Amino acid sequence: MNKATTATAIAFALGTALTATSVPVLAQDTAATEKCYGVALKGKNDCAAGPGTTCAGTSKVDYQGNAWKLVPAGTCLETASPTSPTGFGQLDAFEEVKA
Repeated sequence: MNKATTATAIAFALGTALTATSVPVLAQDTAATEKCYGVALKGKNDCAAGPGTTCAGTSKVDYQGNAWKLVPAGTCLETASPTSPTGFGQLDAFEEVKA
């Protein structure tokens, strides 16, 4: 029993240490990105694809104006989006321009 208890304690400690070190990395990655609407390809959005959809991977068309993709911070407004009124990604959802 003593060996089992020791093994369990070591496994728990290792799991806790790995979890504690991964949380700051995730927070750091999120801080270095921004939501960019209108740049995701069909089914490749990270979330928010409008009514009738659930979340990630649910956009119905390329460059859907209410579907966003995480991009490096500061790059959204420079990323091409043929459906956007400006021709570039937007920081907020928009209604697509019809060609």
